Amino acid sequence: MSEPLHLFDAFGVELEYMIVDRHRLDVSPIADKLIKADCGRVEAEIERGPISWSNELALHVIEFKTTSPTKQLSGLAEQFQQNVADANAHLERLGGRLLPSAMHPWMDPFKEMKLWPHEYNEVYEAFDRIFDCRGHGWANLQSVHLNLPFHGDEEFGRLHAAVRLMLPLLPGLAASSPIMDGRLSGMLDSRLEVYRTNSRRVRSVAGDVIPEQAFTREEYDRLIFQPMYAEIAPLDPDGVLQEEFLNARGAIARFDRGAIEIRVIDIQECPAADIAVLQTTVAVLRALVDEKWSETSAQRNVSVERLHAILCAVIRDGEQALITDVEYLQLFGISDSACLVSDVWKHLVSVQPPELDAATRPALELILNQGPLSRRLTNRIVRSGNADFLESAKQLYGELADCLTEGRSFNGAMF
Repeated sequence: MSEPLHLFDAFGVELEYMIVDRHRLDVSPIADKLIKADCGRVEAEIERGPISWSNELALHVIEFKTTSPTKQLSGLAEQFQQNVADANAHLERLGGRLLPSAMHPWMDPFKEMKLWPHEYNEVYEAFDRIFDCRGHGWANLQSVHLNLPFHGDEEFGRLHAAVRLMLPLLPGLAASSPIMDGRLSGMLDSRLEVYRTNSRRVRSVAGDVIPEQAFTREEYDRLIFQPMYAEIAPLDPDGVLQEEFLNARGAIARFDRGAIEIRVIDIQECPAADIAVLQTTVAVLRALVDEKWSETSAQRNVSVERLHAILCAVIRDGEQALITDVEYLQLFGISDSACLVSDVWKHLVSVQPPELDAATRPALELILNQGPLSRRLTNRIVRSGNADFLESAKQLYGELADCLTEGRSFNGAMF
């Protein structure tokens, strides 16, 4: 039996990408064909050494993830980039390619969504029957998941308090979905905006995205799991969804794995940028857990309502959102009465530098200097002056696909 993992002993990382037509960039529901091209058969998940491939729900999405918990984030960008190259080599023969960013900019999910029809289909059909997975909130969301281990209630409580506090800030670093339905949505993080309401038929499934103030397994079961299971029971008579995976908050506790999974991070334009965001996230979480700026007891006292209000502002305005909750800022060692999210991140990175490497350091510097990918995409498309928005978007996302293929960041400056 393996020894339990404790706080920050290891990390689990998942990256989701859209599969699109190689030339038109329309979504292409061929994840099963991609997996078969690689291993000779259709499987829901295949292990390829340190990185595995899998599909969940939507047939146009492929997920790359660490096969086992990894001791460090450094070096992961290169491993993920190699898997991008391998997948793209298969997809070229299938007439497709991978497209980064958290939402397809012109997908019509009501016409184009196709469920994964193979293994685990019973679960996906249950979700579809209850929530109607044709909408953007189910069909058109690509994210990064970061899994962080804990052992026992004491570690869980400290980690959960820190994670809850950080969730509203993350779109200011990682938003990558400014376009939806072929137009600018008015939200820097359109993915999170639709994610907030995708399970509204059973409100307790996602709540207010920010998890409740639960800091032991018993509290979590009482405040989150049991209300959720009870509310969905009349719609799920066979109990297919009576599992921890039903929880759709922005961070979910997986007691079956001994981990908290963070889900509010949009996928970036290349793995180096994704890992840079995760390295920065981990650095700040370490500082919060270690009580560098505030005590855990104070972190636990912040209500869902206060954190949700900040999250909604950052979903809309990204790094330009203004935080005026003085007590919240103080928990991060900021004494100002108001602070832009961009300045919050610059402060955090300066006093708690992340463990970056040669691949990820330039990616983080670009984010801090030019804003998250959503800001860079928005600036480029607005400055292009092209009256045909959709044509501009196709050119822009073609360049974004090239960024993923080449493993480079997207520069928002006009040349």
